[in-house]
Amino acid sequence: MAQTPRETLLALTRGFNQLSNGRKIGLIAGVAGVIAMVVVLLITAGRQEYKVLFANIAEKDGGAIISQLSQMNVPYRIAEGGGAILVPSDMVYKVRLQLAAQGLPKSGGVGFELMESQKFGVSQFVEQVNYQRALEGHLARTIQAMPEIEEARVHLAIPRPSVFVRESQKPSAAILVQLRPGRVLDPGQVAGVVHLVSSAIPELSPRQVTVVDQRGNLLSGAADETGVAGLDRKQLEYLHQVENGIVRRIESILKPITGPDNVRAQVAATLDFSEVEQTSESFKPNSDAKDQAIRSQQSTDNQSSTPQPPQGVPGALSNTPPGAAAAPLVAPQAGAQPPGTPMPMATTAQKDSTINFELDKTIRHTKGEVGAVKRLSVAVVVNHKKLVEDGKSKLQPFSDAEMAQITNLVREAMGYTKERGDTVNVVNAPFRVGVEEDDVPFWKDPANIPIAIEAGKVLGLFGLGLIFLLIVRSGFRDVVKLAQPPEPLAEGAGADGGGGLVQADGEGGGGAVRDGGGEADAAPEPPREETEQERQLRLMRAIAKENPRLAAQIIKNWVTGDG
Repeated sequence: MAQTPRETLLALTRGFNQLSNGRKIGLIAGVAGVIAMVVVLLITAGRQEYKVLFANIAEKDGGAIISQLSQMNVPYRIAEGGGAILVPSDMVYKVRLQLAAQGLPKSGGVGFELMESQKFGVSQFVEQVNYQRALEGHLARTIQAMPEIEEARVHLAIPRPSVFVRESQKPSAAILVQLRPGRVLDPGQVAGVVHLVSSAIPELSPRQVTVVDQRGNLLSGAADETGVAGLDRKQLEYLHQVENGIVRRIESILKPITGPDNVRAQVAATLDFSEVEQTSESFKPNSDAKDQAIRSQQSTDNQSSTPQPPQGVPGALSNTPPGAAAAPLVAPQAGAQPPGTPMPMATTAQKDSTINFELDKTIRHTKGEVGAVKRLSVAVVVNHKKLVEDGKSKLQPFSDAEMAQITNLVREAMGYTKERGDTVNVVNAPFRVGVEEDDVPFWKDPANIPIAIEAGKVLGLFGLGLIFLLIVRSGFRDVVKLAQPPEPLAEGAGADGGGGLVQADGEGGGGAVRDGGGEADAAPEPPREETEQERQLRLMRAIAKENPRLAAQIIKNWVTGDG
């Protein structure tokens, strides 16, 4: 006969009441846990997902955005202490476009759209201020396009033009960037921001642009122009290229001998980046004139005749014309000139000659090489060679002759020069086999931490749900077992040997009492063989029924320990 729902409920209640207190608490906790998990899953499944519409906005813009969202009947939430506004995920982009059409948010900086709302009759000063604001906002928007930068502020200092050259000043700029969490700007990106701003402002030098992050760290300036030991970034890159090139040459020439992954090389190069220009002019000593080339030659020849003045004793004789020529009786004195002789002429001759020979000179203009190698220091580690004997591999060091050959190869590959002071150190040592230091285990990789957290949450919920289900399953099994009606015992199995009253639980306590003959609709079970435990239990019941005092004394001795 099938039980009614009321009888089934009463039977389950009766079975629950028969459980121990611990089992009752466990069953109640399991049922409550399962119900809580089901409620959480239903709420999570039915809840609409919200995404960030705007973050890190000013309070004024936040109020305007919320007011506009209320007018648009768009549901929203406020998170992160009011710094972020969330809307349903399927409406994020649509709402952003609608708010952008209305000029929200405004804290991101206005661009050249500020010039569209110019009023008639504004002064030149106001126009200049609005133009500078628009330029700053436009540059800030351009800088924010970089994925590492969350927000940027640009401040321009543009002096007024002056007609006096001495009083003219150059413009300058200051940039404040707020980086995203975990992001940094490398020197190349900082230089790109600096040159972007300097190219947008006339006469703005990159040295007049300052970039600072939200923590106050200077990202540009002298620290970026020069690096270690006064070298700029390009010189450091060239130094690393030289060192890496030598390392590759050494490893490539040794790999055929040592095998792959059995050689490590490091190079420390010292380069000379000084720029030297020298001009020298030298002259050779004078040689034979016959072997020299004539540059120029000049000759001068002058001759002149001048009459001599009158000579002799002045008087009448000097003025008397000469008479007839007659042979003198006495020879005239030297230097004496007979009267009537014409005046003699004085002749002068001058001859000059100038010869200029070509000078043998040499002019040298020497410009020193920039980035020349001054010194090289090379360190090479070679692994022991692997030998196979009797099917087993073992490591054996290289011999002295082999190491000498390897050292010579390293010197040739690096371009060893003793006069330059180069050093080479080649070591043969066994490599440590194991995990490289650069290999990070999976559980220590920062990129896998969020994945592990999410997986842990899912596994934790699954394990908790499984525990609750096992607790509920075990508790309900006991309740159902205790709620089942007692099965009638075989005839003659009672303590009185007849069909009298028997206990439903077979132990004489707490069970429901039923007629040994059973009900009319209950089908009798086939007789089964009595076990030894049941036989001893039946005998004990008979003794307790026949002599209760003896049974009480035996139990008392068990409790006091005298028996």
